[in-house]
Amino acid sequence: MPQRSRPLQTPETLAAVRQFNRFYTRQIGLLEEGLLDSEFSLTQGRILFEMAQRAQTTAVELSKDLGLDAGYLSRILGGFQKGGLIEKTESPNDARQTLLSLTKKGRKAFEPLNARSNEQVATMMGKLAPVKQAELVQAMRSIEFILSPERERPSYLLRSHRPGDMGWVVQRHGVLYYREYAYDERFEALVAGIVAEFVENFDPARDRCWIAEKDGENVGSVFVVKKSQSVGKLRLLLVEPFARGLGIGKRLVAECVRFARHAGYKKIMLWTQSELTAARRIYENAGFELVGRENHQSWSRKDLVAETWELKL
Repeated sequence: MPQRSRPLQTPETLAAVRQFNRFYTRQIGLLEEGLLDSEFSLTQGRILFEMAQRAQTTAVELSKDLGLDAGYLSRILGGFQKGGLIEKTESPNDARQTLLSLTKKGRKAFEPLNARSNEQVATMMGKLAPVKQAELVQAMRSIEFILSPERERPSYLLRSHRPGDMGWVVQRHGVLYYREYAYDERFEALVAGIVAEFVENFDPARDRCWIAEKDGENVGSVFVVKKSQSVGKLRLLLVEPFARGLGIGKRLVAECVRFARHAGYKKIMLWTQSELTAARRIYENAGFELVGRENHQSWSRKDLVAETWELKL
């Protein structure tokens, strides 16, 4: 028999949850008439945000992902189409399916909304010390994980970096790349230099590290770092062998792309090796395009082919 939900045990618990809801609502301004002083309501803003993260989508996907009534969503999308913010095209794979995408006008309308949202979060986070920022992000992730239906919970958790993680990233890159590709300790030294530079120059608005954790154990990592004002760089994607097949690599790369867009980068690039077939497949599926190849001799190997991949945001 299905397990029944347990009721809140005390009036104090109920009051605490409602107090937090009121507090957070005030923090992000949901009670304002227009979302972030714009012409859009909260729901309209959520729809624009979701569509901006995807090249194309469908009304069914939006309704499911946002938990919106299909009829209500249809009316909003109709208004967007009338205003020239979205366009509809027939799916090349299924004539019964209509694909939705933002027009140039739609993306132009979304850009200031996205920028003000980033500014609002940056202002709120800027009042906190870096360690408190990390604690807040981790608390938010915990709330999201706990309140998600069990069937929708991933078997792993993504979190921001904390003391001790950088050493783990270096050590696991050294061990795994030696075992799987015979890269010697000079590759480990390269990774150590990358993470040292990340820590020394860390800017929360432009740089980010994600650590994938399963059953309390680190199982993956990825970084986004600033290459220039308009270009972010994806670095050090790694997933432990026993954790592969869970979609961790795909999720880590997706988080990088999402963050790069929010950070205002126009392009995200990466440097990898042609023999890393699983990683290359993830990059290609995420929309990255191969833009350069170069033979080189490094880390005791004389037969390497370096590849540069790019994704325009």
